[in-house]
Amino acid sequence: KVAFYKFLMVILGLVIKVIPTPRPLIYSGEGSSLSLCDSIIYSDLKSVLIVTDSVLNELGLIDPIKHKLMEAGADVHIYDGVEPNPTFKQVNAGLELAKSHQCDCVLAFGGGSPIDVAKVISLAASNDKTAESLVGFFKAKNPGLPLYAVPTTAGTGSEVSVAAVISDSETHEKGMVADPKSVPLAAALDPALMVGLPGPITAATGMDALTHAVESYLAAKMPNQESERYASIAAKLIFENLVEAYSNGNNIEAREAMAVASCYAAMAFNRTGLGYVHGIAHQFGGHYNTPHGLANAIVMPYVLDFQQDVCRERLAALGVITGQASVNDDETIQCQKFIAAVRQLATDLGIPNYLEALQEEDIPMIAKSALKESHYTYFVPKYMDQSQCEVLIRKMLCE
Repeated sequence: KVAFYKFLMVILGLVIKVIPTPRPLIYSGEGSSLSLCDSIIYSDLKSVLIVTDSVLNELGLIDPIKHKLMEAGADVHIYDGVEPNPTFKQVNAGLELAKSHQCDCVLAFGGGSPIDVAKVISLAASNDKTAESLVGFFKAKNPGLPLYAVPTTAGTGSEVSVAAVISDSETHEKGMVADPKSVPLAAALDPALMVGLPGPITAATGMDALTHAVESYLAAKMPNQESERYASIAAKLIFENLVEAYSNGNNIEAREAMAVASCYAAMAFNRTGLGYVHGIAHQFGGHYNTPHGLANAIVMPYVLDFQQDVCRERLAALGVITGQASVNDDETIQCQKFIAAVRQLATDLGIPNYLEALQEEDIPMIAKSALKESHYTYFVPKYMDQSQCEVLIRKMLCE
């Protein structure tokens, strides 16, 4: 089976290398979210669907953007039904709103969940498809509706990535919509919108970005100079700024550095994919509604332990790049210091090394789903089987 999975990944790798990945126009800095509105206004788009969640809408954070667009003559419609680990039902509800108001563009405002939902709404609207039918690789024939993104967390990097992850509310399985046509035309990294982000969310989303950077850097045979550069810069920025952003949320410089790190990490994994950390974390999100970044933070050290014998050189390099190991250390020490630093970072952020919701009887099912996702989607550097995956997941039981 491993040979078959490797063959599939060779084919997928060739496809990824051939198909170009669009890059959005990036606005950065305080107030950049309002500058983004100019892209919509100058494009003469007249009916805007803003996709967000109810909390952000109720807090009024969307109001400045809404008012600027309305003053320019655009009709603005808000879908705020997005929840963490969004479902196809939520996507299709937003899609119906877009159709009923004949929206000609979509603006995502929020964390990874609203951006993922907006991506699929954009593709489904222009391809006359349901959200469910877009699951998989390159399922959209037509470009999506013009899409813009304003992330309010520094973690998912969904504003520049080619993928969106949506859950089935009945089966609890997560489906991935992967298509370069889902990349927004423009995105705004506005740190002012992240100042009020609670510490636990800052921690979890930041660890999500670190997972993207690390898994991209370790992806088997896929990293290139560009992806390595983005991943290494992202990892360095996160180790230098995440604790500060978590401890002092008003530090605008730390917030902006984390926003850039999140964006860079996503640019890296656009070309390389992810790995077992995401394969397992997605199942935790689908089965227990665990926030994605938190799940990644819990899972990552255990997966790094499993992979270190085949990734020692690259983990050692990350240790030096991020300042967690010395250039004078032995490679094995550099590797071990990096994994230890990842664990310590999670601890410093108040993240446990176990998943409280995890149930022993669910582990075989979770492992099976995680392996299915990982083996058919990611360039993992070392393959694990069902029993190995179950053993790894079992380490995350609450004692």
